[in-house]
Amino acid sequence: MTYEERSILRTYRLEQADTALRDAQVLVAHNGSVLGIINRAYYAMFYATLALLQERSSVPSKHSGVITLFDVEFVKAGLLPKHLSKSLHRAFDFRQESDYKATAMIDMPLAQEILFDAEGFVEAVRAYLFPPLIS
Repeated sequence: MTYEERSILRTYRLEQADTALRDAQVLVAHNGSVLGIINRAYYAMFYATLALLQERSSVPSKHSGVITLFDVEFVKAGLLPKHLSKSLHRAFDFRQESDYKATAMIDMPLAQEILFDAEGFVEAVRAYLFPPLIS
């Protein structure tokens, strides 16, 4: 894949992250499903992670592989703070629980916490990929 193709894909993945965040924000604003909020917030983080990985290596096909590669190549390497890894893992775990367990006990305050974390995660990824110019 050429640099230009990776750049286009990176931009597309960040747009997906922004769309997922907006979806989650609309759900919160209109007292929507907490399961939907968790899903969209997690996917915002997932798409942002995919944007990061476009510059690194081949992207794993499983979510757990994407998260592991994020941890190894960005968090353990000291390029991004550890709290972002914790936020991503937490969102993944709650998304798994809400999607696959019939007894998921997730309330609106928790969904709003996950969304708040997702907003910070996407912003941190954007700042890493497109650092502000210092004049």
